Amino acid sequence: MTIEAKDEQARSPKIRLGMVGGGAGAFIGAVHRMAARLDDQFDLVAGALSSTPEKAMASGRDLGLDPSRTYGSYKEMAIRESEREDGIEAVSIVTPNHVHYDAAREFLTRGIHVICDKPLTSNLADAIKLKQAADESGALFILTHNYTGYPMVRQAREMVANGELGRIRIVQAEYPQDWLTEAVEQTGAKQAVWRTDPAQSGAGGSTGDIGTHAYNLACFITGLTLDSLAADLDSFVEGRRLDDNAHVMLRFAAKDGEKPAKGMLWCSQVAPGHENGLKIRVYGTKGGIEWVQADPNYLWFTPFGDQKRLITRNGAGSGPAAARVSRIPSGHPEGYLEAFATIYTEAAHAINAAKAGKPVDGAVIYPTVDDGVKGVAFVEACVASSKRNGAWVKV
Repeated sequence: MTIEAKDEQARSPKIRLGMVGGGAGAFIGAVHRMAARLDDQFDLVAGALSSTPEKAMASGRDLGLDPSRTYGSYKEMAIRESEREDGIEAVSIVTPNHVHYDAAREFLTRGIHVICDKPLTSNLADAIKLKQAADESGALFILTHNYTGYPMVRQAREMVANGELGRIRIVQAEYPQDWLTEAVEQTGAKQAVWRTDPAQSGAGGSTGDIGTHAYNLACFITGLTLDSLAADLDSFVEGRRLDDNAHVMLRFAAKDGEKPAKGMLWCSQVAPGHENGLKIRVYGTKGGIEWVQADPNYLWFTPFGDQKRLITRNGAGSGPAAARVSRIPSGHPEGYLEAFATIYTEAAHAINAAKAGKPVDGAVIYPTVDDGVKGVAFVEACVASSKRNGAWVKV
């Protein structure tokens, strides 16, 4: 955050945070804990960190949690923490997808704010029910589409909103990886096992894991709403039960009677040479932009008929939306953890406003349960389209 925002946040007590999942050996749990700590807005005080009580207690000890606040199940944690005067105010849910719905509902019904990893749930029916639970609870629901926290992604969004690209015509998003090129799930690799298991991951493999990120980023930057899609999904690795590659054509909803924008999305986890190749390009009537997650402090902008320009984080041409979520001067790289931390600090702004009974500052942006529902709907539409040989499907 900017210095001014940090000073404002520093005047509020730290938000008491619990965590579901994220115990020993869980990559994303550690990322969430680092993100929560970076801007010093949260204090992790409780956890139900594993699916077994023994592993949960061991993970709690490793993190230095009070044993009396290290729980064997998320339901026990929700009940007992809600009864404490100093109970948790928010919970991070960092489990496999199939646990999100039940776990989040336990905390929402007790008025505890939820910060949940994506995708929202493993199926659309649960996503819709979870949105209803969130709406009825009055608690906040923050979805950690962390790539929306990068300063230059905020810059791109601001430029589109300001009309610098004109009317949007084309959106291209891609997210290739190579870590599932071989059947590593058959070796027992923890991250691969659950992500390739329909019972835990849901109907989508690469589409649910990384395709939802690319889709969310496309909508976040452009402000467009997806109308329909045509998808071709593959499971290239023999015996794999979920897709590991997807090509998706996108049709966005028309705005003000104008011709609707079109798009293409490619996600793959069997593309050798790509470690984490998230990229987005947006083209309008006045110009185009390109952002690459591997080089996140730069945004390329080409006004039509003019030379290509490089906009750097906190550099010349960078606007207030990017500056607001930047922590250090230009030339010093900010990356993945800082972007993730932005989502947590935006959540802290919103939680502190709710505690004070005040409206949230309009500049505060974070993905919501509604974005989560859209992401799960995207996955299920991709699966349905592919089963119909790439037929167009309404989302």
